[in-house]
Formats: sequence, C-alpha cells, structure tokens
Amino acid sequence: MRSRLTCRFHNLFYLTVLAFIGLSPNGCFAQKIDRKAVVDRHRVVISRLDTLGSLTVGNGRFAFTVDATGLQSFPEYYAHGVPLGTQSEWGWHSFPNKENYRASESLETYTFNDKKGLYAVPSKKPGRQQQAADYFRQNPHRLQLGAVGLDIVKKDGSLVKPSDLQNIHQELNVWTGEIRSAFTIEGTPISVTTCADAGRDAIAVRITSDLLNEKRIKIRFRFPYPTNAFADVAANYTNEAAHQTNVTQPSPLSARFSRQLDTDRYSVAARWNKAASIQKVADHHYTLLPAGGTSFETSVQFSSQPASDVPEFATVRNSSVAGWEKFWLSGAAIDFAGSTDPRATELERRVVLSQYLTRVQCAGNFPPQETGLTYNSWFGKPHMEMYWWHAAHYALWGRTDLLEKSMGWYFTAFDGAEQIAKRQGFRGVRWQKMTDDTGGETASSVGSFLIWQQPHVIYLAELIYRNKPSKAVLQQYQKLVFATADFMASFAHYDPAEHRYNLGKGIIPAQECYDPAQTFNSPYELAYWKWALQVAQRWRTRLDLPTDKNWQDVVEKLAPLAQKDGVYQAAESVEDSYSPTSKYTIDHPAVLAALSTLPPNGVVDTTVMHRTYDVVENVWHWDHTWGWDFPMVAMTATRLNQPAKAVDVLFKKVTTNTYLVNGHNYQDKRLTLYLPGNGSLLSAIALMCAGYDGNKISSPGFPKTGQWTVKWEGLKPMP
Repeated sequence: MRSRLTCRFHNLFYLTVLAFIGLSPNGCFAQKIDRKAVVDRHRVVISRLDTLGSLTVGNGRFAFTVDATGLQSFPEYYAHGVPLGTQSEWGWHSFPNKENYRASESLETYTFNDKKGLYAVPSKKPGRQQQAADYFRQNPHRLQLGAVGLDIVKKDGSLVKPSDLQNIHQELNVWTGEIRSAFTIEGTPISVTTCADAGRDAIAVRITSDLLNEKRIKIRFRFPYPTNAFADVAANYTNEAAHQTNVTQPSPLSARFSRQLDTDRYSVAARWNKAASIQKVADHHYTLLPAGGTSFETSVQFSSQPASDVPEFATVRNSSVAGWEKFWLSGAAIDFAGSTDPRATELERRVVLSQYLTRVQCAGNFPPQETGLTYNSWFGKPHMEMYWWHAAHYALWGRTDLLEKSMGWYFTAFDGAEQIAKRQGFRGVRWQKMTDDTGGETASSVGSFLIWQQPHVIYLAELIYRNKPSKAVLQQYQKLVFATADFMASFAHYDPAEHRYNLGKGIIPAQECYDPAQTFNSPYELAYWKWALQVAQRWRTRLDLPTDKNWQDVVEKLAPLAQKDGVYQAAESVEDSYSPTSKYTIDHPAVLAALSTLPPNGVVDTTVMHRTYDVVENVWHWDHTWGWDFPMVAMTATRLNQPAKAVDVLFKKVTTNTYLVNGHNYQDKRLTLYLPGNGSLLSAIALMCAGYDGNKISSPGFPKTGQWTVKWEGLKPMP
C-alpha cells in the first residue's frame, strides 16, 4: 500500500503534467480556444446550384433563406429542397372559420383505468367532428411573408433561369452571418452580399454588377399565398384574389407593401440607396429597377405593424457582425484541432453549424417548429415533446438567456394546459403537444396520449437554476414546476394489488408505434417521471416549503422498469420487444432514453442497460429512426462508459443522420431539414465533454486512444 506522501507526490506529478500539456483535471484543455479560428474553419461554400444547399440569415425570431443568387430568385426550383422561406415568430394566419367549428367538437371520451376523460382526437368517421379537428389542426399556420429575389435579363430579353447561373461561388461567413454570392450570367459577373439585422426582422442586400448599368437587374418582391397543407414551402403563387397587397411610396427611395390575408395584416417596407423605379407586374408581384451604376443597396423589413424606420445596408451589416460576434464569444466553445480520428473535422463542422442554425432558427420567444423559420411542417406548429431537443443545449452551452426567452410560452399556455388536465380528471397542468404560440391544442390520435413532454419544463427550469442559482429563479418558475408535478402525481395510477403506481394505460410512449388502450409502464417515461418529481421536491426544499406527500408517494412506489431475458422491455405491456418479428424495433429507440438525458437515479441498472444497448444496437431498424435518436443514443453510450460507441453512433450511416453542406440534418423528401437533430447533437456533445453529475472521467464521451484531442470551455455537466 502506498504511503500518503507517495500519493501526494503522484497527485502533484499528475497535476504538473496536466498543467504542462495544458489540460485541467476536468478534461478541458486550459488554454483559451481561438473561437474565431474554429468557426472560420467551417464557412459554408457552395459551388453549384444545390437545392439542398440553401443558406439562411436571421436572428432567432426571423429568418430569410436564399438560393445561389443570395436572394430568393428561384423559389419554385428550390421548393423540393431546402425551400426559400421568409418566416417570423409573429407571422401566423388562419383561414376563416366559416362553419363556426369549436375546439370542443374535436373532443372524444376515453376511459383509462376506470377514469373517463375528454381527449382531443380526430374522428375516424367523416363528419363535423373530423372537420373540426382538421380545421384546428390546420389553423393557425405559420405564414410565409414574402420572397425578395432577382429578375436578371439576358441579352435576348428573356429572364435568367437557374441553369443560366455559371461560375457559382457562394460563402456563408458563420462568424459574421454574411452570405457573399458570386456568379456570372453570359460571362458578366454579379456579386450579392446578404445579411440580417440582429435586432429587427430585416435583411439588407448589396448587389454589384455592370448589368445594373445596363438596367438588366431588378429586385423582385413577390408574395405567396398560404396553404392549408402539412407543408408550406413559400412557392404557392395561386389564389391571387384571396389576399391583398397594396404598395405606397413614402419617399422616392422607399416603398411599403401592406398585406392583408383574411383578418391578418402585416407590412413589408423597403428602402434603397440610389434612384430606382418600382413597377407592378401582377397582383402581389412587383419589381424595383435601379436607374444605373454598378452597385445598389436595399434593405427590407418585415413587421406585424407598419414600419417607418427601415435601416440602411451598413446599419444591418454592422448589426449582423456585432450580434454574431457577441454570440460566438458567449457561452461555450469546442475545438477538435489536432485530432487524428478522420471524423473529427466533420464532427466539429456539425457542431459549429448546428450552433449557427439553432441560433438563427430556434432562439425566439416561443418554442420553434421542427423546421424552424424556413418552411412549415405540421402546419408550422411546434411539438412540445421536441422542445427539450430544441432548447436544452442553450443552458448546457452557457447561453441560458436564449432558453429563458422561449420558456415564457409555458405561462401563456398555462390556462389551456390546466383545462386539459381538468377535463381528463387530473390535477395541475397537462402540457399541449402540437400547439402554437398562444398555447392552442391540436387534435391528434397520437399527440393527445403522449406524456413525455410533461417533465420537460421541470428539467429545463432545473438547468436554468443550476446556471443561475437564486431564489428569484425558483420563484419565477415555481408555478410551472409545481403544477406540472401535480399533474404527474395525479396521472400515475395506483395498483393496489401490486402496491405500486403505473403510468398507463392510456399512454403512447416517445416511441410512437403503440396502442394507448393497451400500453403502460414504458421505461423512459417511468425514469423521467420519478426524476422530475424528485427535482420538484428539491424545489420545494429550496423554497423552504414542506415536501409534497402526494408527489413523494408516487416517487417511492412508482413501478420499476420491466425486464425480460435480462434486458429492459420496450414497455411492461409489450411481451415481444426485440425479436426478428417484433413490430416495435422501429421509430425512436426510447428504451435507451431512460439513461441518456437522465442519470441512473436508482431506476436504471447500468448492467441491464448495457445488455439492452447491445440488443438494440443489433436488432433495431435504424433506417426507421429520426435525427435526434443518434445523439440521444450517444448520451446513453457515454453514461455507460462506452465512448467509442458514442462517437460511432453519431456517424451511423443512415439517411436521417445526414448533415447537409449547410449543416441541416436531412430526414427525407418531406423533412429536408430537422432542427431537433441539430439541437440534440449540441446537447450530446455537452455531455460527452463536460460529463454529468458525479462523473470522474475527463471528456467521458470520447475514446482515450490518442486519436481525439478535445479542447472545450464553458460547457455545463448534465444532471
């Protein structure tokens, strides 16, 4: 046995070596990361017409997506790629409710565990109930605000088509948020600089070309009509008579487009720096023709109210540069330079671009939709079970303020969530699943039975408190945490025969291929329920309040995770979880989520989870998964001390694990971008670097083979 003196000598030697090589005991290289150098390594470069390579500028509340021209010149051509959308957090529209449908008409009575309740579920039979459910599913929907593009005239007088663009070179400077686009038309160069204001919903453009002097370049303003379809890709130029666009010119160097769609109104205001003439081409279609010269600047601001102070190009550009520099110098950073693993550069690219995309698309005052502010999926509505994957990384990367902005939605939605719980016979609040900025509920045969969105607000509030431990934070979110816990405790059903509380029947787990009438005790939900109720109790203690007896009873008597053949079952109600003929080896491998964002917590036996992980890895139909599944599984592997598997799963060769040249997580032709994938990657990287409470391993998610040089700063450990 070594003496204490010897141990002290070895410890001193260890710390000296760490200091010499620049590594601190927590696994983070101590020297300051050159953040600009890291970000600049991953400028996005486009050298061909790529409909999946659209680039976006924005500020988290507003986003503007462009094609290879630097503007939205070819929206129809890009409609089936990453569309050329212009969306904001305030831009919503509803078609008239001519039939006077009421949300209550989409409710249906279900009985689970001898308790009757009303659930928002669309009827399978044609009729008014189905029609009412469809109406509120489709309305309100997020609005495409308008396309600003280029009309370029060729020598023969025809307009340029996508195939006419030659010598394309387009760069997104991720550090400044600027897009510089260069191309030639019939041998003549055109360059376009595009940026977005950090504080206003405005973009600014500088165009440089001799074709301006020949009056062969026009700026085009065109306003599409919304669709009542699952997607709105900003290319519906039909229904001209169903909306109105009126233009006025407050001055020779400005114009204002007043838009009205049914009862919804908004404004688009433009200003320019040199003489130009505006012309109406058709309803909702206008062009601005510069009078000459070789350069031209214009700014366009979108707003819910008429705008009179549109900033000039230089103001917008300076705002973009300052805003992005502030972002990149805030919070955490990571640097894989020096790694010899051939995947390191690609992982760093995904991490940098995921930070950019989530900051542009998902950093507003409301939970984002899964396709952000680019185009509508599920009618533009956010899904609250995805909110953790969109937003938790902000706290884990030390950018807590960006998480807090959208957490305010829960207060807006509180009364509606309380009504849902009440009509189903529960206490507290049952949070909406598919919703909108006002907290409306959407009828869904799946969403109305999901429960894993419920604990998210407790988890996220806890992350905020961990970063900002104060009574003020506790008091700010106390109402949300306690009402959420009240529902969770009352939702758990006591089984007197087994002397335990069950979750279900009447649930659909995160893995959505289950019948709610039969399903109970899915492992992720059980683990999440217990952990969140324990956290809620800690909040009571921090606030000098007594323990809630109802919550504690559920914590102590909640059903254990069901096992069969030494592995965790997909749910206690599922006998055949993993056989070759099982129908449950698709969709999210949610059994592994019980040990991913969550610690073992006395609920998960890591030995059993090891075996479960190996089984899932071998039998799962990975081609039937989603983008956030791979980072989630990487978290599980990290907590199981399997760093090689954590990295491997981040690079699993599956279509839904594709990251495009612009950083977007591609899923399929329907979902050409998927922001929960980007957000979950950032959360996984935080865990893989900073670890979790009680972790003793430096950067536990990366193999210690000498191939990974992992330098990071500012990341926060997970619970």
